[in-house]
Amino acid sequence: MQLLDGKSLAKKIEESVTLQAKEFKNRTHRVPGLAVILVGHDAASQAYVGMKKKACDRAGFYSVTHEMPDDISQEAIVKTIEMMNDNPNIDGILIQLPLPSHIDTTKILEVVSPSKDVDGFHPYNVGRLATGLDGYVPCTPLGVMELLSEYNIDPKGKNCCIVGASNIVGKPMAALLLNANATVEICHIFTDDLKKHTLAADIVLVGAGVINLIKEDMVREGAIVIDIGINRASDGRLVGDVDYDAVAPKTSYITPVPGGVGPMTIAMLLSNTLKAAQNHGGEI
Repeated sequence: MQLLDGKSLAKKIEESVTLQAKEFKNRTHRVPGLAVILVGHDAASQAYVGMKKKACDRAGFYSVTHEMPDDISQEAIVKTIEMMNDNPNIDGILIQLPLPSHIDTTKILEVVSPSKDVDGFHPYNVGRLATGLDGYVPCTPLGVMELLSEYNIDPKGKNCCIVGASNIVGKPMAALLLNANATVEICHIFTDDLKKHTLAADIVLVGAGVINLIKEDMVREGAIVIDIGINRASDGRLVGDVDYDAVAPKTSYITPVPGGVGPMTIAMLLSNTLKAAQNHGGEI
């Protein structure tokens, strides 16, 4: 069993991005810029945004967070996004999810300019990913692909079982793996006999948000397990969706939680924002 160390790879990517950002600044006389919209006071969302801000600071990016109250109107959010779409100092726009229930998340994501959609959630970028064209890819699945590549794990021809069908992780993860010529299954809350599907997989990728969903008897000997879940256990520990202590000995590779996929998500956000700045070429 070998750990897929996302923490060390994320550090390596961040160092590369930082160097490229300096070169970009020397060439264009400005730095990559990221704007975040944070609505409400959700503790997890605030923590994520704080980590993203620190990563931007380390990489030498310009970053700004628009903090908004829970009861803000949809129109006010739209106006703020449109302002950032027109701001030449902003290369990437990130809408921290989830949004309050009175906000139409789909419409909000569609307002973001596709050229600044560094989260890869705009239908334009979703379509480009599905058809194998270059665009902006959601950061977490992109981070998983980088992690597999770092350890020379080629998904081509492998049976991959994705547990969780969200627009943020499951669906784009499936598209990336299909583009890499893997055979892909997506399982979700309505899947009958989840164990039957996970046992048949060479690579099991889990992002369902359920503690210990994947048990030792659900993974075959030598499988690769990618735990994308991040949950707070009753004792305060951060844990994933996999029963790590029981499952890990059976695997050939496995991601720890924390320290696996999580750090890669922020590293890919930096990478996507740099890419957006380079695509803008110093001009919006």
